[in-house]
Amino acid sequence: MASFIYTSRAQRVVFGPGSLGGLAAELDALGLRRALVLCTPPQRAQAEQVAALLGAARVAGIFDQAVMHVPIETARQALQVASELGADCAVAVGGGSTIGLGKAIALDSGLPVIAVPTTYAGSEMTPIYGITEAGLKKTGKDDRVLPRSVIYDPELSLSLPAAMSVTSGINAIAHAAEGLYAADGNPIMDLMAQEGIRALARALPVIAGGAEGDALRPARSDALYGAWLCGTVLGSVGMALHHKLCHTLGGSFNLPHAETHTVVLPHALAYNAPAAPRAMARIAEALGAAHAAQGMFDLARSLGAPTALRDIGLREADLDVACDIALKTPYPNPRPLERAALRALLQDAYEGTRPRD
Repeated sequence: MASFIYTSRAQRVVFGPGSLGGLAAELDALGLRRALVLCTPPQRAQAEQVAALLGAARVAGIFDQAVMHVPIETARQALQVASELGADCAVAVGGGSTIGLGKAIALDSGLPVIAVPTTYAGSEMTPIYGITEAGLKKTGKDDRVLPRSVIYDPELSLSLPAAMSVTSGINAIAHAAEGLYAADGNPIMDLMAQEGIRALARALPVIAGGAEGDALRPARSDALYGAWLCGTVLGSVGMALHHKLCHTLGGSFNLPHAETHTVVLPHALAYNAPAAPRAMARIAEALGAAHAAQGMFDLARSLGAPTALRDIGLREADLDVACDIALKTPYPNPRPLERAALRALLQDAYEGTRPRD
């Protein structure tokens, strides 16, 4: 077996239907008394549900302005509100946008974050933060931003629209897929990555197929379980080409986060396939497909997910600029970045071309 280094991080995970009911106990266990509840504007009702569970004495207020890619202006506004209200922690209710906002607050203030994920983004399991300023999304790692506790309640995702569930789930798969060929990977993360991909590949067709009630609950639990595993992988190893491209496309062109991951992933896998055959075999096996890149594309298409960048708001005129940005300060990647090949990848992703053999 090859040598490796594995670093674990202290974090508490509470998983199961109805686990949201234990949120107040989580705050008490951490000695926290005044929470600022974070959410996006459409999730205000869920934030109010959380505030009601905590009780007026434990809630400093609700900040409902979380948006994609965490603009620095929003982060500064939320931090000011937290300070003015005397909050000693943030409770982030939602997906990557909201949890990302909580991380931005933690980065500048040190306030602990309690995460209540309602999507499959996986941000809650990572010390990775991303903040967009002047049209560029800057990412980094800092243990201060890692949520102290995570409440995984599958009941909160029952109302998540099927289309959003699919792209959020494929976003999670991307975390695990890149973990399998990360420069700093290790066998523990390999196991979690493959199991996470397998769980999501099993759950997403059920969710997209319109299952309801008791038939939907096992799939929602599987998907959240898979997201937890995939997020843990992302938080434990480095990112590569796929994430660099998605950060570029999202931060610089304001493309929707999960949809961008969904479109780009098959093409990033195809680019790296010659340099990472073992990882591709594991991804294909977890998907139940013959080839990783094609299997990922076929899964997305079969679930009705977007498969072309042009369909989610990118202009063809932006492709050269995106390529240039992605080549700057690149992430470690199994295959060296070559401008012509990378530009061809972006063209294929723009047009929605199925990856080649």
